[in-house]
Amino acid sequence: MNKASEFNDFYKVLADSSLAHWLETLPAQLRAWQQQPHGEFHKWQRVIQQLPTLTATHIDLRTKVELGHAEEANTGEQARIRGLLKQLMPWRKGPFDLFGVHIDTEWRSDWKWDRVAPHISDLTGRTVLDIGCGSGYHLWRMLGAGAELAVGIDPGELFVSQFRAVRKFVPAELAQRIELLPLGIEHMPKLQAFDTVFTMGVLYHRRSPIDFLQQCIDQLRKGGELILETLVIDGDENTVLVPGERYAQMPNVWFLPSSAALCHWLERLGMRNVRVVDECLTTVEEQRTTEWMESHSLADFLDPNDHSKTIEGYPAPKRAVIVAEK
Repeated sequence: MNKASEFNDFYKVLADSSLAHWLETLPAQLRAWQQQPHGEFHKWQRVIQQLPTLTATHIDLRTKVELGHAEEANTGEQARIRGLLKQLMPWRKGPFDLFGVHIDTEWRSDWKWDRVAPHISDLTGRTVLDIGCGSGYHLWRMLGAGAELAVGIDPGELFVSQFRAVRKFVPAELAQRIELLPLGIEHMPKLQAFDTVFTMGVLYHRRSPIDFLQQCIDQLRKGGELILETLVIDGDENTVLVPGERYAQMPNVWFLPSSAALCHWLERLGMRNVRVVDECLTTVEEQRTTEWMESHSLADFLDPNDHSKTIEGYPAPKRAVIVAEK
């Protein structure tokens, strides 16, 4: 696909949706992105072009992200898929099953979805946005849950490449209902049009969490639903941890509030029916090194003598899911 037409099908979908007004700004933003040098992005696109030309007939997005049975590809095609997708490492969010090739990602993102899904409104027919969506694993699960259109934004070009590699294997009528745009939330106008907005694993990376939450809310229509998943600590509505230079070896962690504080922030921003629907400690079974993500992972970031603490001495990662209505 040439650059000029790269997003044309998506623009056509937007034109017939509640997001049509996004076309006032989005094409110019994406043209500017296309004109920038992208490091390894063009190499990654060549990798995708070399993938076998296969279209999955078996598709399971309801219980997993599985495209194609093993018998839909011969052993040579499977070897090409494995070898080429290894060139898009590290794979952090998943897992994916593509024609018998299992991509065992660092995160068991399916476990997170299983914690989130029982508590959200029915996605059937909904237009949904996933802010900071990574490789798009949860976008596929949102389609599997009935979403009419699933849009993700993430400026990470490796994530965009991984998403496009997976989408290459689905039929055109499904591919046009899912898109990952190389944008950050700061590039988004106040669309006020999405039925459901997800942001999972992003808040603690933002220097100004209240501004970020407002930006998420600005994407929702009135009555729409926000699903926020993030790191938290124990405490009351006034408890917030601002770690030092690193938290669990991550250099870009700014605010870790308690769940009560997060609910308070959302209520101050005018959200209704704010509730915590899940809290759990992150385990070394959920986030770990694999053959598809070979560098250090959670086990290396915890105190080796006390897994209730990070290597820096902070409380070990605990994650909460909060649901609220606009």
